[in-house]
Amino acid sequence: MSEYDVIIVGSGAAGLTAAIALADHCKVLVLAKGELTGGSTAWAQGGIAAVLDAGDTFENHIEDTMVAGAGLNRRETVEFVVENAPHAIERLIEMGVPFNKEAEALHLTREGGHSHRRIVHVDDATGWAVQAALLKTAEAHPNITLLPGQACIDLITGRHEERYSGSGHVWGVYALDEKSGKVHAHVGRATILASGGAGRVYQFSTAPRGATGDGIAMAWRAGCRVSNMEMMQFHPTCLYNLEVKNFLITEAVRGEGGLLKHPVTGHRYMPDYDERAELAPRDIVARANDDQIKRSGLDYVHLDISHKDPDFVAGHFPNIYEKLLTLGIDMTKQPIPVVPAQHYTCGGILIDLDGRTDLPGLYAAGECTESGLHGANRLASNSLLECFVFGEAAAKDIIARWDQLEPPPAIRPWDASRVTDSDEEVVIKQNWTEIRRFMWNYVGIVRTTKRLERAQHRIKMMTGEVEDYYGHFRVTTDLIELRNLLQCADLIVRSALHRKESRGLHYTLDYPKLLAEARDTVLVP
Repeated sequence: MSEYDVIIVGSGAAGLTAAIALADHCKVLVLAKGELTGGSTAWAQGGIAAVLDAGDTFENHIEDTMVAGAGLNRRETVEFVVENAPHAIERLIEMGVPFNKEAEALHLTREGGHSHRRIVHVDDATGWAVQAALLKTAEAHPNITLLPGQACIDLITGRHEERYSGSGHVWGVYALDEKSGKVHAHVGRATILASGGAGRVYQFSTAPRGATGDGIAMAWRAGCRVSNMEMMQFHPTCLYNLEVKNFLITEAVRGEGGLLKHPVTGHRYMPDYDERAELAPRDIVARANDDQIKRSGLDYVHLDISHKDPDFVAGHFPNIYEKLLTLGIDMTKQPIPVVPAQHYTCGGILIDLDGRTDLPGLYAAGECTESGLHGANRLASNSLLECFVFGEAAAKDIIARWDQLEPPPAIRPWDASRVTDSDEEVVIKQNWTEIRRFMWNYVGIVRTTKRLERAQHRIKMMTGEVEDYYGHFRVTTDLIELRNLLQCADLIVRSALHRKESRGLHYTLDYPKLLAEARDTVLVP
């Protein structure tokens, strides 16, 4: 058992921001599944949205976020995040993030859904620069311990105290050390879940391999409410290539003039769907791409920016340009084959403006949460922003309440006395593949009640199988992830069946209309 002041699950933007904000006051342990850079932060190409331009206002950014969110956002959350954005950018500059500049001012790009140029970026690899700066700062602080290779299994609550308590208080996590195969209890006065989204529930996803909804599933099992899990964002343009999985073609390519075309006829089709054409919000563009692919039996559609000056294209998108060249595609001369793919989990663990969940001692920040910022559809480049603002908010609240947070009681160690090593890894692989396929086909970009019920039926059958397997065999990362994936799939389908309208990212052919009142889908354990 290891004891710290605060346990943080996840080493991306939200987790490291919280750790850095806490470190002058207390001892912090950051647990990462796999590598410290394995989360979504490092993959973020676009940038961070903040009001920094003379002609732009907080009100504009708030309005853009609310419009994209289709009325489901909580206005106070949107105001809180937008107003804290410039401060978040300042902190990152202090940590050494080399944002692109133009004549001493920060260079701002514009993305779909934004009314102004307000995206600060580092070329087209902002996330990597942010991740590197945060890690460097965290590694330099003596009060922060970074522990990679830890697959978290479950939250430690009052039920795991040596003297049983039904308080629901969270005291840390049980985590599998992937190297030794042993499970350790990591305990602290407060715990922050910053574990990312659940994108890997789907067959096509831009999310990293580890995005299996671990934090959402653990919080749900411990007794937290989750909200709006049906709101899964699909990115309209993921590279279609059988060798290269989940390579994203940033929204900024469309922002700088890229056009979507039918690969056979060459017809530019976005104006047929929306007057904003290629700059319409993501959900509209993703549905249009999905419609073109399904209607014509295509494997992909074309994204074409070859009509622009070659130096401009290569200069604006150096990483994408280089990567595509290695695959035999010259984006300055030819179109890029793209497909929609799952991109962002807009729903998650319900939190307040301090990052607090329903359970005492448990906080959450970033993609694993539903803070009220994104509503029914996330506006481009608001995601990293949410991580910084809520990572810091959670840290501030923990410091402010420090005297009320009691030291952890005696906790029972993990019991592995009744399990054996599995000789049936194939069961995990089979179930994993099956979940991702039926979720893509039945709970994807366009839904129907019948498809959702089919998915639910399969989830019920698999749940018994996976629970039985989990009860008999020693835990492995694959088994932990499968259990969490299935739990998240269940929450997504239940939420989708519950919403009898089409709003934002939830689009169902059975209820195409919008209801008069926007309501969150809140599930109670």
